[in-house]
Amino acid sequence: MAGVTRRRLLAMGGGLAAMAVAGCGSNSGRPESSGSAGGKPALSQWYHQYGEAGTQQAVEKYAKAYPDATVTVEWSPGDYDKKTSTALLTSQGPDVFEYGNGPTIDMIKGGQVVELTDLLGDAKADFTPSLIERLTYKDKLYGVPQVTDMQLLVYRKSLLSAAGVQPPQTVDELLDAAKKLTTDKVKGLFVGNDGGVGVLGGPALWSAGLDYLTADDQFGFDDPAAVESLRKLRELFTSKTLLLGAPTDWSDPSAFTQGLTAMQFTGLWTLPAIQKAFPDDFGVLPWPKLNATTGKPSVPVGAYASCVNGKSKNVDAAKKFVKWLWVDQTDDQLDFAQSYGFHIPARKSLAEKAEKLKSGPAADAVKFVNENGHAQTPLLWSPKSGTAYSDALNRIIRSGADPSTEIKKVKTVVEAELKRIAG
Repeated sequence: MAGVTRRRLLAMGGGLAAMAVAGCGSNSGRPESSGSAGGKPALSQWYHQYGEAGTQQAVEKYAKAYPDATVTVEWSPGDYDKKTSTALLTSQGPDVFEYGNGPTIDMIKGGQVVELTDLLGDAKADFTPSLIERLTYKDKLYGVPQVTDMQLLVYRKSLLSAAGVQPPQTVDELLDAAKKLTTDKVKGLFVGNDGGVGVLGGPALWSAGLDYLTADDQFGFDDPAAVESLRKLRELFTSKTLLLGAPTDWSDPSAFTQGLTAMQFTGLWTLPAIQKAFPDDFGVLPWPKLNATTGKPSVPVGAYASCVNGKSKNVDAAKKFVKWLWVDQTDDQLDFAQSYGFHIPARKSLAEKAEKLKSGPAADAVKFVNENGHAQTPLLWSPKSGTAYSDALNRIIRSGADPSTEIKKVKTVVEAELKRIAG
């Protein structure tokens, strides 16, 4: 699940729906015979382009096996989120589609997706609670989680040992470790070619004991601890210890496996490649807490969720298919999570069966999800709010803008968005 859309899903949050329509052309993705085929309903199902070999063939196999409709899978490279959100505004969108962290609040309020509350039944308690909460608005469910992904820090044990560095437990320790690990040929840390703008927005808040929004849905980080945490990201950027301009970005393990960096913030899905390169010479960590007395370690957790288009000509048939695939077909769900990449099943009972997650760094990663996991962004954190925060992070990290001033700019946008959503 690597690549542009993977990066957008598990990016710092809020830009999720901001992922020019690529590969769209005049093909809507809906079968020309939408409505019925051979006496059965005809359904179109959209996926973003997953990076792992075999994934496309797998989802096509699942669709072909469904007995109650003719399901056509469209595999979408490029800017999938933009393509999908645009298609939902027309009558030519898919019947069933996946979306990063589920549909946006505007999709829900605009009737672009249908409620799926009744699909889970007794299985509801088996799904990861934080994912179900993220996909729920006013006690109604609008997506079914397909698989769980998360981000984490990976590090070379041998390089840390040679430099006399312990795995960092605070941001200051991380900064110090990055400096000690940097040599003429190896940088200390890689957090993306943008210096962390895309992936560290959430961890920077959680490490300071804060969040995007408060429990009662107010702006969550107009706080001195947030100022300090964001200032640390600028310090990291100017420390000459970050790998910048790497051939691939944070979602790909190549910079780490090729020895360009001693530590990298990346995704769980990279562990098989890292394991192959360094069988016994890597470890994993959550993003560290700000300091000894402030905040907690954290890992971002996200999920693609299966949704049903409110404009589908076959809403009931589409819902039935989603239930069959993502609630009933547990063997396929485990296959999807484990056979083509490295992901955590969205259901607790399946996660317990996932052999790849039972030992080593992978088991540590699952522990981080349970103990330090944060849903990517709150449902009410709109794309506009996300863009405002991303722009602020860019100015703070890359240009040295004052964090306190930038946070207040973001707060103005977010409060207006919360007011609009509540209206």
